[in-house]
Amino acid sequence: MKQTAMKHTLLVCMLAASPLAAKPEFRAGTARVDITPDGPIWMSGYANRDHPSEGVLASLYAKALALDDGKGTRVVILTTDLIGLPRTITDAVSARAMKQYGLERSGILFNSSHTHTGPVVRENLSTMYDLSAQEDARLKEYAEKLTGKLFTVLGAALGNLAPAQLEFGQSRAGFAINRREFTPDGVKLGLAPKGPVDHSVPVLAVRGQDGKFKAVLFGYACHNTTLAHYMISADYAGYAQAAVEKAHPGAQAMFLLLCGGDQNPNPRRTDALAEQHGQALAASVEQVLALARREPVRAPIKAAYQVTTLRFAVHTREQFEKEAKDANVFKARRAKQMLAQYAERRERRSTPYPVQAIRFHKDLTILALGGEVVVDYALRAKKENPNERLVVAGYSNDVMCYIPSLRVLKEGGYEANDSMVYYGMPGPFAEDVEETIFQAIRGVLKRVGVK
Repeated sequence: MKQTAMKHTLLVCMLAASPLAAKPEFRAGTARVDITPDGPIWMSGYANRDHPSEGVLASLYAKALALDDGKGTRVVILTTDLIGLPRTITDAVSARAMKQYGLERSGILFNSSHTHTGPVVRENLSTMYDLSAQEDARLKEYAEKLTGKLFTVLGAALGNLAPAQLEFGQSRAGFAINRREFTPDGVKLGLAPKGPVDHSVPVLAVRGQDGKFKAVLFGYACHNTTLAHYMISADYAGYAQAAVEKAHPGAQAMFLLLCGGDQNPNPRRTDALAEQHGQALAASVEQVLALARREPVRAPIKAAYQVTTLRFAVHTREQFEKEAKDANVFKARRAKQMLAQYAERRERRSTPYPVQAIRFHKDLTILALGGEVVVDYALRAKKENPNERLVVAGYSNDVMCYIPSLRVLKEGGYEANDSMVYYGMPGPFAEDVEETIFQAIRGVLKRVGVK
């Protein structure tokens, strides 16, 4: 039996590396750029940090995958080992790319891994740190350089287009756990083993004419919060990408963070656990990369992009005047921002919200949502589209704050209320938040042909 298993494994490996039998429908290009900060920098994700980074455990990258369907449509998927990209950066990069390369905004997808051991990326999480002018200038300089690097890597991927074939498959990984724990004092960040999760691991494999993997794009719905130290790192997602690339020399592995707003890795808090989770995720990807686990993804590509508007619950100047006296420094900081907006008669009543869909024939649709999206959105989108092979990503195109479902909003807790303080938002969303987003979801899906 061992000999039979060895022969089968050998056959699968030979087939996976063999030249493509069918004429490739696509052209694909890849590129990467190191975005590791040069020297100490303030790190994002945890409000209790009190000094800049102390070194580099693993480099951070921005990676681009460009795809041309041969029928006039090109898209670029750009992933980053960062806490999140604000709209100021993604809009700037997109505008340059549209002008220089003739891309449509709907064909440019930005996604961040949400590592909590990376740099602060302005203007996100504006009230989390009270920095000196010099420290803030350092962060703005990083953001400016990052913007240039993202445009460069996007162009480099477009410049490397070559014949390719796309294939898709799914596996599972079980280390994510719902973190919304119900206690006598309300919903707290903890462990909720019975809470909703999405353990799927979608994998889009790109093979060149030689049959070898050129790119492997894979996703998972889980915060990158295994680590909480002062060393720069991409957390478990970085370990997973490195493991896939080691197993397939020449391939570019790219991580897409799905709807993991209320999901944490379990257990966590050591380098060894981050590597363990990364290896587990990479092993799930490897299961898909066996030839029998993948199905062809065909042309054409259709893409749609829409910016809708999410309303906040009613708020008043008086509530922020009271909050400004709060002993909680973060609330006081948020209140100062809100009162300044009231004084200038530009108080924030809503926020723009991007929704994007990229569909490959009838074989695969990537739905990309802005913000820290809780898992309910992925589960509902898949339920509403049972016949569609759907990958639902959060943390895409703009990470402005958490995006709670109506259920989470009514339950309260960090994702619904407390997190808004750190993001400098005026408070919780109005109760139509979920339906407003799903109206936009249905709109972009309809435009790419999903009925």
